[in-house]
Amino acid sequence: MKSDSAPAILQQLESFRQMGSVLYIAAHPDDENTELLAYLSRGRNYRTAYLSLTRGDGGQNALSPDLGPKLGVARTQELLAARKIDGAQQFFSRAVDFGYSKNYTETLGIWDKEQVLSDIVRVIREFRPDVLITRFSPLPGGTHGHHTASAVLAMEAFKLAGDPKAFPEQGLQPWQPKRIFWNISTFQSEKAVGVIPLKIEIGGKDMVSGETFEHLAELSRAMHKTQGFDTFQFPGPHGGTRVQPFQLLDGAPAVNDILDGVDTTWNRVAGGAPIQKSIDAIIAKFDPKDPSASVPALLELRSQLSALSTTDPVIKEKKSQLDRILQACLGLNVETTTSHCDIVPGEHMNLHHSATINAQVPVRWLAVRYPTLKKEIKKGIDLQVNKTASWDSIETLPITSKLTQPYWLRSEGTPGTFHVDDANLIGTAENSPPFPIENLFTISGQTLAIPDEPIQITTNSSGKQIRRRIDVIPPVSLKFLSEVVLFAPRASHSVEVELTAYRADSSGSLQLEAPSDWKVEPLKQPFHLVKVGEHQQFKFTLTAPQKSSTVKIIASAKVNGARYSNQREEISYAHIPPQLLQPLASMKAVSLEVATRGHTIGYLPGAGDSVADCLEQMGYNVRILDDKKYTLDELSGFDAIVIGVRALNVRKNIAEVLPTLFAYVKNGGTVVAQYNLSNTITSTLKINDIAPYKLQLSRDRVTDQKSAITFLAPDNPVLNTPNKITPGDFDGWVQERGLYFPDKWDEHFTPIIACNDPGEPPLKGGLLVAQYGKGYFIYTGLSFFRQLPAGVPGAYRLFANLISIGK
Repeated sequence: MKSDSAPAILQQLESFRQMGSVLYIAAHPDDENTELLAYLSRGRNYRTAYLSLTRGDGGQNALSPDLGPKLGVARTQELLAARKIDGAQQFFSRAVDFGYSKNYTETLGIWDKEQVLSDIVRVIREFRPDVLITRFSPLPGGTHGHHTASAVLAMEAFKLAGDPKAFPEQGLQPWQPKRIFWNISTFQSEKAVGVIPLKIEIGGKDMVSGETFEHLAELSRAMHKTQGFDTFQFPGPHGGTRVQPFQLLDGAPAVNDILDGVDTTWNRVAGGAPIQKSIDAIIAKFDPKDPSASVPALLELRSQLSALSTTDPVIKEKKSQLDRILQACLGLNVETTTSHCDIVPGEHMNLHHSATINAQVPVRWLAVRYPTLKKEIKKGIDLQVNKTASWDSIETLPITSKLTQPYWLRSEGTPGTFHVDDANLIGTAENSPPFPIENLFTISGQTLAIPDEPIQITTNSSGKQIRRRIDVIPPVSLKFLSEVVLFAPRASHSVEVELTAYRADSSGSLQLEAPSDWKVEPLKQPFHLVKVGEHQQFKFTLTAPQKSSTVKIIASAKVNGARYSNQREEISYAHIPPQLLQPLASMKAVSLEVATRGHTIGYLPGAGDSVADCLEQMGYNVRILDDKKYTLDELSGFDAIVIGVRALNVRKNIAEVLPTLFAYVKNGGTVVAQYNLSNTITSTLKINDIAPYKLQLSRDRVTDQKSAITFLAPDNPVLNTPNKITPGDFDGWVQERGLYFPDKWDEHFTPIIACNDPGEPPLKGGLLVAQYGKGYFIYTGLSFFRQLPAGVPGAYRLFANLISIGK
């Protein structure tokens, strides 16, 4: 239903009347209890928000190969889409989802605990909730370390948010919530043994859509499509009484309700009693057939509200909400469109401003403001009912405008925490508009400022309207053709940079930025791209130093006196708005001694990785395979075949391929199988034997990337030829050692290494080698799919040994 429909306006009036507020806190996108959020926001009309400490960038993607920062951007938008359904607001901290963590102490050792704690305190002080609710128990064990850490930090923040001595650099007024609960979940209910929880019923229907909160919660959760929830439904029968249990973690006791003892009316605010009286009267007299009849009373309420504190963030939020209600009652719609969504700093923008009104109320369009230009254009247009008033202007995007890039990705942070230069952005979901607009209207002597921004409106091939915010782009984008390039010490290697024009007649010079001990030739190269979309590739010769190292090489182009070092990555999914990323155009140059044997590798991709590209950097000819039926003759030309990550989970016909692969091994071939999940292999794909000998997968993993390595079979060829592997080859690994190790295997398999997380027994299933007939079958849960793109030298040397074992 439209946001300006009568039921929607009435719901917003009820929301304005309510002063109660709840902040829900957990670790990841999809951790939130969407049913509770929908009930609190749309049922009780409380100010409700979800604080996700991370953006989910460390997870897997059920829709595409987009991982890492791109996945985090997509999941940010999924959360915003979910909040539009359940009605809550969305916040984030600077914590990075660095992958699975077994316990909260490990998590807090990787996150910058003080920064993340500061972020939670900041959100509490800005949002000012009466009650905090965690999704997870603060007691350790039994779940992801991020989960427990989110509850532990929430409890600390509960105590610190009201302390003026805590984080004074924020410049925010302290705020003390009344209490903090754990929303007991079924998967952690055993931790509430002996505790009598507070229970509340959350049944009912949304007054706007008529949907139950249960169904709204399903629709909200279904927005997490990159996590495979696109058809999500709650298990069991629907309807009936719905109950949510809560355990008090700290703060004032509660007997009947989570907001026991909280004044949820305007009477809690100094000078708020008249506001309460006015809004009660407006709701009582609201006419669904003529919302504009409420305009005079809303204007009077607006005058009363303007006399209240301007420093209280809740009052500020309520003022904006009241303006939106007034706008909806007037049926006043404002829009600014532009023909192009990609704008280069300093360029002109053709803007089309329009306004319509469907109420018989005198409204005058006074002016349009462009805050970044410190400019106001006066118009003085009297709006006519159901007639569009419009005018065009040509404005210039400031030359100082920042290129579009999610604010948390603009600077390099640490493996656990994003770096954010502008403290005002911390906690927010996404960037502010690059070119904000304010439309000024006068109604009965009052001035109404309606925020706006330029958008491009297009229609895709399916007839769906696409509304896109403007993106600030450079005139050219740059991209290395390889993300990793391997060098022998003191060897030279050509690297290629592709330049793409986004403006006609783009001219300038291109160069590489490298550490001083890496030689670059030539130092610069001129370019001239005539047409928009034109590509041109440039070769540079890099010479590595004597010592082994992994360094970042950056490409930059100088155009019209400005230097740009950005590549272009677009994120496009049907369920969220298009997103543009413009990260640093860089590649990893790896200087190392690595020997290889064999020439031709077959690669059977799985859920998505770049291992095949890395094998090509090692000098191999890589041929991409699919899961059709192969004959032994077709496979005999490969020196080794590598199976991509989770291939046994995602390839529907792979069960028919495996017997031929095993026969290939028996005839003298080598197969290297990378990690898989156990949950769908037997149940969905009906694969009983994933190796020539019995092998059982588990959930075992080693998340400490610095975990000590023990060699269990020091004389095995995979540790000795053609590269001598030492413990030093496991230095510099990223995120983890590995995941989903086998925990049982046939005696024909030889475990090669052992490693473990702190306080746990050694795991021996990370690398298993079996001779089968004349060949070798290797299964590894080691995270080569992360290490090779990260340029970890030892990972290349060890992987070279795996695929060379038969040679």
